[in-house]
Amino acid sequence: MTPRSERPRPRPRFLGVGVTPLTRRRIDNFKANRRGFWSLWIFLALFVVSLFAEFIANDKPFFLYYDGGLYTPIFKAYPETTFGGAFETEADYSDPAVRALIDEKGWMLMPPIPYGYQSVAWDLPLPAPSRPDAEHWLGTDDQARDVVARTIYGFRISVLFGFTLTVVSAVVGVSAGAVQGYFGGWIDLLFQRFIEVWSSVPTLYVLIILASIVEPNFWWLLGILLLFQWMGFVGVVRAEFLRARNLDYVRAARALGAPNIVIMFRHVLPNAMVATITFVPFILAGSVTALTGLDFLGIGLPPGSASLGELLAQGKANLQAPWLALTGFFVIAMMLSLLIFIGEAVRDAFDPRKSFADMPVVAETAAAALAPASAGADGQGRE
Repeated sequence: MTPRSERPRPRPRFLGVGVTPLTRRRIDNFKANRRGFWSLWIFLALFVVSLFAEFIANDKPFFLYYDGGLYTPIFKAYPETTFGGAFETEADYSDPAVRALIDEKGWMLMPPIPYGYQSVAWDLPLPAPSRPDAEHWLGTDDQARDVVARTIYGFRISVLFGFTLTVVSAVVGVSAGAVQGYFGGWIDLLFQRFIEVWSSVPTLYVLIILASIVEPNFWWLLGILLLFQWMGFVGVVRAEFLRARNLDYVRAARALGAPNIVIMFRHVLPNAMVATITFVPFILAGSVTALTGLDFLGIGLPPGSASLGELLAQGKANLQAPWLALTGFFVIAMMLSLLIFIGEAVRDAFDPRKSFADMPVVAETAAAALAPASAGADGQGRE
């Protein structure tokens, strides 16, 4: 019988998936940062809620029972004639006349906020923008649209835009930095000169010029910002590849005949990703801010789109309605604060001085690698 001390330890697991001891230690370090850990859960909760915005804020009912039939207007459009109306167009469930027709022979179940991001409240007691009340929790904007509904939809599109831009930029930037750092020489030199020239192009002027030619939309803005955003990942990845390309394990892989692409993306890239991942939350915050700034200037998403930047612009144009600017400010400040807290926790989790704190041999190696090179020179000088 094998002694208990000699039995192999079970592999660490996270969410049912086996992970390495180092990954498990990084996860534990991330959890130890309570501010970043709870910020991640709060941000994920808000993002998941915003993904189901149509079920939270919508002017169409979940279910509608009429004359013995059950309908789902939130999923399918029904003409007004279906409920005894006179028009063949889609029924407007906020119209008192349509509501009266439905109430005669049935009922309907509305979302908690019975307004979409483009729904106009025609029965306001005061001129728009109207102050917050029991019907409109954060008031309405200058076009009588519910601010809560537009905030939920605006939060979703901001986060989705930031995530998409960050992921695509990371793929392009990491690939470019890997090619530069691994091959070096003229390839690295030409790439660096190109990046220096390209980074000097004024992004805002390009957007203003294009906005005067075509109407910007989600994908137009994503493509234009992607042309410049990817350069933020190149520097750190290039530095890691320049450092690692002459290490022993890379030379051994070359000697065994491994293709360059396999060495780059299977052996060297995992080591370079440690430094890259720590930048991702901060890049995401910058991407969200970029879209908000463009919407505030009026060259972002098309008019009528739910946008936090457009909400700030309305607050600036309607100083007599401070709830518009305050809502946009607090939502953006909360979103960016959560992302920054998450980024700080991720940075601490990947810090080698914390990841290898309880591993004596590895800790000494990491400490020696982090020690300044001048320390050895000073020691030789004293001798």
